[in-house]
Amino acid sequence: MRRGFRVGIWVLGLASWLWVLAILAAPVAADSPHCTLAFPAALVYTAGSNVCHQRPERSFHIAGRQMPVCARCTGLYVSAAAALPVAMLLAVPLSARRARRVLLLAALPTAVTWGLEYAGVMAFGNVTRALAALPLGYAAAWLVVTQCRIERSNG
Repeated sequence: MRRGFRVGIWVLGLASWLWVLAILAAPVAADSPHCTLAFPAALVYTAGSNVCHQRPERSFHIAGRQMPVCARCTGLYVSAAAALPVAMLLAVPLSARRARRVLLLAALPTAVTWGLEYAGVMAFGNVTRALAALPLGYAAAWLVVTQCRIERSNG
């Protein structure tokens, strides 16, 4: 694997962890009287609003303030960030068919909890929503790294 590619993947991993730290720190920083903390927190909330519904009842709260993304998104981001360094070290390319199977299986807990809630059959708490999203975030990040390796070796 070429050095530039490795650096790019590590930058992606670092960016993922910075986003996780940002969504965890934003609720505390948002109420800061210092604009050097409050302004970046507002940017995180704005970015979160572009990718998440931000419904208060479906979000974790830190220090009494809602996080910038819902519990399900939090689970996705945390698990993706956790997967990236592991995948960078251990991932091997998968066939397209196997990659689709991995992704479908990983999406199953999220799909089931979302579907049951949407149908009004069962309501889940935020911890369950976040836990159900963990496999999907992990698998998605893992597959991004493996696909990048395939593309790099073909290019």
